[in-house]
Amino acid sequence: MFIELIKFFILSLLIVLIAKYVLVKVLRNLAQILNLKPKTVGNIAGIATSIPELLTVSFSAFTGFIETSIFNILSSNIINLFQYLISVFINKNQSKLKNNAIKIDLFLVIITIIIPIFIIIFNIESSFILVPIFIILLLFFYKISANAHKIYLEHEKEKKEVINQQKKSIVLNILGIILSGVALYYIGNLLSDTLKILCINLNVPEFIIGVLLGIITSIPELITFFESQKHHKKKENHEGIVETTSNLLFSNFINLFIIQSLGIIIFYIFA
Repeated sequence: MFIELIKFFILSLLIVLIAKYVLVKVLRNLAQILNLKPKTVGNIAGIATSIPELLTVSFSAFTGFIETSIFNILSSNIINLFQYLISVFINKNQSKLKNNAIKIDLFLVIITIIIPIFIIIFNIESSFILVPIFIILLLFFYKISANAHKIYLEHEKEKKEVINQQKKSIVLNILGIILSGVALYYIGNLLSDTLKILCINLNVPEFIIGVLLGIITSIPELITFFESQKHHKKKENHEGIVETTSNLLFSNFINLFIIQSLGIIIFYIFA
């Protein structure tokens, strides 16, 4: 039992270190080279930081713990929102939340929390009909967010031309994102196994396992939330809060609509 606890804390620390010193760094470098819009950077970060949830939900579904997966998604999405709000207040960006595009994004974030609660209440977490519904909602909500940003937060267009000398740096940074994703996937797998052993030995209910996994898998988002606002802190504009909000929204989108859909599909095939 003691050894498993040590493994739990070590693996959790590794997730933080990889997110902070590898994933965030290469994302920032790539964004600067390509002159990406803050929303695009946030979307990329949202995908990258959802890799741990991808693992834990897939693993839970494969072993037949579909209830664990929905609690994992719910807790991750709730924790992401709280982490976001904490990072906003610490960086004193509350006034920038008044922008209508940010308000719309946060409204969509709240919906990504309400939906899993609805699923849990009506006990339909394994219903296959959720898969096409989730895909439709993802496309619909993404369109709403994109239009809101075009209307209320008009930024310079991304520059398409890339200097030849920068191509090597782009490849290296993309490779860094892939390797950090693989590392987070592998560590998340070990962490998931360790956490399940602890919970089984302690006879903890399945939903508790999901919540604990949600807490751990939300650590990368916390790192990127703070880093995004810190990077743009000297600029008197909405870039930092836009990037952070897009990270939050896209992470929650991926968690609920994509990863939970994959979990349902895996559950039907293997469970």
